[in-house]
Amino acid sequence: MDDADRRLLAELQRDATQSYAALGRAIGLSSGAAHERVRKLRESGVIRRTAVEVDPVALDYGVLAYVQVHANAWMGDTHDALAAVPEIEEAHVVAGAATLVLKVRTRGTEELQGVLRRLYEIDGVTGTEATVVLETFFERPVHVEYSGS
Repeated sequence: MDDADRRLLAELQRDATQSYAALGRAIGLSSGAAHERVRKLRESGVIRRTAVEVDPVALDYGVLAYVQVHANAWMGDTHDALAAVPEIEEAHVVAGAATLVLKVRTRGTEELQGVLRRLYEIDGVTGTEATVVLETFFERPVHVEYSGS
């Protein structure tokens, strides 16, 4: 990956709806060259997906919690069980007192309680600790560095 790819990624992170012509102009390439680079970045897995960022509060998902899951066994094989819970946005196997850390988004605390109950149904889970977010200052994507940044 060269500097032009990094500039292209930064532009796409800023606005992924730009045409290839606009992307090319922004980084000094033709639209065809920009299109080809984006294709290669997708094929190589650097660009995982293109998505629309939706405000969860506008859709009535106002409760965000980070849940630490404690277990009496290795939980690295629980992917399918966790993926079956749609309120879980992220799941991470971690080192430390907890075995997993989950990012959970629900409509209310009652729904959060239901998610916690479902977690206890997973073999090996012995406890959970939920931290409810009161306010989010900011969230940001991975910062793409290039020599012009």
